[in-house]
Amino acid sequence: MAKKGNLGRPAAKQTTEPSPPAGKPSALLDTRVVYCGDCLEQLRNLPDRCVDLIYIDPPFNSNRNYEVFWGETKEKRAFEDRHASTQAYIDYMRPRCVELARVLKTTGSFYYHCDWHASHYVKVMLDHVLGENNFQNEIVWKRSDAKGDAGQGAKHLGRCHDTLFYYTGGSDDCTFNRLYTPFTEEYIETFYRHKDPDGRRWKRDNLLGPGGAAKGNPKYEFLGVTRYWRHKQEKMQKLYEAGRIVQMSPGAVPMYKRYLDENKGVPLTDWWEDIKYIHASSAERLGYPTQKPVALLERIVSLSSNPNDVVLDAFCGCGTALVAAQNLGRQWIGIDVSPTACRVMAKRLRDVCHMKESEPRWRAHQTDAFVVRDLPWSIEKLKALPPFEFENWAVIALGGIPNKVQVGDMGVDGRIFPVGTKPADAGGLYSDDWFPIQVKQMDKVGRPDIDAFQAVMLREGEGGRQRGFFVAFGYSRDAEQECAAFHRRTGRIIKLLTVQEILDEEHVQKM
Repeated sequence: MAKKGNLGRPAAKQTTEPSPPAGKPSALLDTRVVYCGDCLEQLRNLPDRCVDLIYIDPPFNSNRNYEVFWGETKEKRAFEDRHASTQAYIDYMRPRCVELARVLKTTGSFYYHCDWHASHYVKVMLDHVLGENNFQNEIVWKRSDAKGDAGQGAKHLGRCHDTLFYYTGGSDDCTFNRLYTPFTEEYIETFYRHKDPDGRRWKRDNLLGPGGAAKGNPKYEFLGVTRYWRHKQEKMQKLYEAGRIVQMSPGAVPMYKRYLDENKGVPLTDWWEDIKYIHASSAERLGYPTQKPVALLERIVSLSSNPNDVVLDAFCGCGTALVAAQNLGRQWIGIDVSPTACRVMAKRLRDVCHMKESEPRWRAHQTDAFVVRDLPWSIEKLKALPPFEFENWAVIALGGIPNKVQVGDMGVDGRIFPVGTKPADAGGLYSDDWFPIQVKQMDKVGRPDIDAFQAVMLREGEGGRQRGFFVAFGYSRDAEQECAAFHRRTGRIIKLLTVQEILDEEHVQKM
């Protein structure tokens, strides 16, 4: 008979995982891999019960072209028919969650990150797929301090939190590591107001035995006070001699000295307001519209996994969950349908985690290596990409940084910073030492496009730009001749790079 509340979860035979080859963390699956593609197809390639922790933060509207994330100033979540859109979203997510439930270990944990748009519908769907008896918490994360959608004229309160639905895999032995948050200054001043001569803070705590004789607590006289005590007389005497028992006045009930520095803090609850969101001047901000802070994902990874466990993010966007897993010594798998997102997270793993994107090192099970699979790296597939997606691919392939907003770029699709310089951290501004990148998804760029890019190089910054890079599938002879003439006239260089040269990795020498 099926367990109540677990009707939608597919059955799977429980097997013992075989021993992995030397240096490989799992014999069942490859880790430290980013897969580019629909997670429904990718998940079907994974074996049953192979993942310890799953976190997903899927886009609400699965029908929108969310690959083009730098083309947005905010998430496009307005629909003519809210109910119909929500139903379409649930219909899209259900088969993917069924596959996620299949690959989740019975000792594992599952987190679904969403907001007010569909959270109630998501909860019902997850109860069916993962089992309502496996639901543990509805976690609230305060993701902003204020919301402009509740300004003058609005008839609702400001929407400033996200919801994380937390489920476990069904076993009583699910991984759960108790976490604590620090006491507030107000709490410390109120309850730990006593200090030793060396400044060590403490509070008074009860030594009386709860329940008295009925609970078997011993009764005796201690420091002139007869009570039922929590400890036997010998232990009470040792605590007193160690300075851990204080009597505030003669005849007062003795109390235990509980030091602040011996307390772990407040056990973590389902209300998370201590982790700040990604704001405009955040050092980790990449420009991805739904980017979550690394601290948030590190909390989830720490809470529900152990070192070397496998963490899976099937909608990994800019890769925050992968960074958190790598930082904390876990194995990981990332999946995203967007080629740009996959390249962004690969660059982030290289820059932030100092990993190497290397097939030979990865095959040798080097812990600092990862690979990206199934990217559309053919001329035909690149020609079929949406324009903004193609621009982002080209800029990132050159080692540049795409524009965070694709409208009004004034002929600059991205920037390359010379070695030794980097984007300035303060205020999200960039160093002024950079080279412009122009990208055209054209078979043959002609002289008019080169003329326009020359104007960009002369216009940008004080004194213009001395070097620029142009990417296309090919160039006319007039375009090549104009670049040479521009160099003779101004001393400035335009490097013409073809997509094929980038695919063949021959562009590095030309740059």
